[in-house]
Amino acid sequence: MPLIKMEFSPLTQISECFIKPKHEVEESKQPYHLSPFDILLLSGHYLQKGLLFTKPKQDVLSISSSIDKLLESLKHSLALTLVHFYPLAGQLNTIVDNDHGRSLVYVDCNKGPGVRFVHATLDNTTSDIISPPRVPAAVNTFFDHSHGEVNYDGHTRPLLSIQVTELIDGIFIGCSMNHAIVDGTSFWHFWNVWSDIHRANNAVITRLPIHKRWFPDGYSSKDMYLPFIDHKEFIYRYDPPQLVGRFFHFSLETITNLKARANEEIGNTNKVSSFQALIAFVWRSIIQAKGLNPNQLTHCKLAANNRTRLEPPLPEEYFGNLLSILVSTTTVGELLEQSFGKTALSLRQLVVNHTNKDVHNFAHSWFKSPFSARFDRLLVKEPNSTLHVGSSPRFNIYGNEFAGIGKPIAVRSGVANKFDGKLNLYPGNEGGGSVDVEICLPCDSMRALEANEDFMAVVSSPK
Repeated sequence: MPLIKMEFSPLTQISECFIKPKHEVEESKQPYHLSPFDILLLSGHYLQKGLLFTKPKQDVLSISSSIDKLLESLKHSLALTLVHFYPLAGQLNTIVDNDHGRSLVYVDCNKGPGVRFVHATLDNTTSDIISPPRVPAAVNTFFDHSHGEVNYDGHTRPLLSIQVTELIDGIFIGCSMNHAIVDGTSFWHFWNVWSDIHRANNAVITRLPIHKRWFPDGYSSKDMYLPFIDHKEFIYRYDPPQLVGRFFHFSLETITNLKARANEEIGNTNKVSSFQALIAFVWRSIIQAKGLNPNQLTHCKLAANNRTRLEPPLPEEYFGNLLSILVSTTTVGELLEQSFGKTALSLRQLVVNHTNKDVHNFAHSWFKSPFSARFDRLLVKEPNSTLHVGSSPRFNIYGNEFAGIGKPIAVRSGVANKFDGKLNLYPGNEGGGSVDVEICLPCDSMRALEANEDFMAVVSSPK
């Protein structure tokens, strides 16, 4: 497939400032403690997602004036939003207990200058961003924390950075948020509240974040010490690998057909969901394109939201990380030889079997032996045969609307948290159950996937 090479001008930073909550929050005077699910991500990268908007059609002078007004209104509404999401305006802090050889990492909500807010310009169009088949590398410049910073760097770096990049005919709002503070559910909850406040000028928010931390019975924030004094004992850095990304669109009709096919192949049941059928199809397609040894192990890793799995369940408004990684493993040969329906069924069993008991068992085991995850190992331990599935088509992304620029026309992500085989799932811009899948692969693997006729026959470019 011929590639469209787009010329991009250098990004120019115009200004930066720091935003604090509009008024003092009493709760921010207390340490904001992390949970085991937060601590796990200290060596990971920031969450980087952003939305692309079109500029209203105006004359040059009106556009200049409207940009200034937009920036001021974004800053004002951000300050109001941070009253509800006050931990994001602080920085990480560590208490070292030398006597016991341990340390406690938490958020000091009043430490640091606040949320970094950047205004930048790029002399390109929205079409330059969304028209090429593959995501242009210039998109990575739309985000702060794009140089290998890990979440632990929140000790000195902002926990949240907003970059507003002005294009010739559009606006991109890029958000870099510390992943040890939020997961995807909390990330998009922040966006939704910010959008509501901006659009309605300090609207009454009905879905406020819940900051009370979750711990299993018998444990509390007092037990969150790590058995280390020096952070170099448990923080491991890594550089983002060289990958290319592309968005593939799955219409509702395509997903419905995949679900029907999967259920037919396992005995005309209705057990397999649309999500499971979609992931099974993409998993098989990518592994087939890679041409791996049939005896090699292949893994599909799904990020599961534990809020609904707990008993009693936690509301979606719970602020923080509450994810488990579910892993399905088989050999390359078995994956490609068995029916597509059987692969989808294995993913279903993985999800169904993950229960309240599993969440509690993990949390209890963590307290007995605290640790932070080693993301650097994902680059060297069978990196070319694993799928890492993140984000969710259930997130309210295209419902975000900002006064003056309306609703977004596209979502894009930065370089952070990307590995060979990383999949990000988003709702399709058209809605109605369609899904856009962002796939990240080395260049040769992407080229092979694009040459996979069975895969390309059912996908299209996002609208």
